[in-house]
Amino acid sequence: MLGWQWVDVVGSGSMLLTGTFVRTIDDKQRIAVPKPVRDSLGFPCQKVLYLAPGTDSCIQLYPEDVFMDLAAQLGRASPTGQDVRAFSRMFYAQAQRVEIDRQGRLRVPVELAEFGRLAREVVLLGVRDHLELWNRDQWSSYLAETQPRYDEIAENAFGQPPPTGGSGHVSTTTEAKPTQESLRSSRPR
Repeated sequence: MLGWQWVDVVGSGSMLLTGTFVRTIDDKQRIAVPKPVRDSLGFPCQKVLYLAPGTDSCIQLYPEDVFMDLAAQLGRASPTGQDVRAFSRMFYAQAQRVEIDRQGRLRVPVELAEFGRLAREVVLLGVRDHLELWNRDQWSSYLAETQPRYDEIAENAFGQPPPTGGSGHVSTTTEAKPTQESLRSSRPR
């Protein structure tokens, strides 16, 4: 089932974004933002999103306040760090501010559509505090590759070491210490 939900994260004051929507890009590079998403964003008062290159060849869509929080977080990193400089250049140079129009659509900039290899059919995902826009075939491939490892990924995401051994259980076998008799019998005579 495809759907959408924003819920208040207990005590945090922030919103949790979930759901999956298959969308179509029109000839003018626009996609219709689902009404529940627009409502959750506070549309029409809040209609600004920032589109930026994401990981795994997706496009990330940030509400304005989340984008500003991300910028503040990146701003706290050392500007002399090579990865910080490189990421900042690539991210901000390609990020673009867009507005949801009166019909509830947003235009995906051509450069970002090319980055995301977007075709006519795309998938819009809720990912906690932002959205991701994927080429539908790439999303299907990503899901087919990662879904079978869901348990392992969940354990790693929450800091649990993955199980070891072929059975999926942590091995509790300990190596036996050699006894005096075994040492005597193994000595050459």
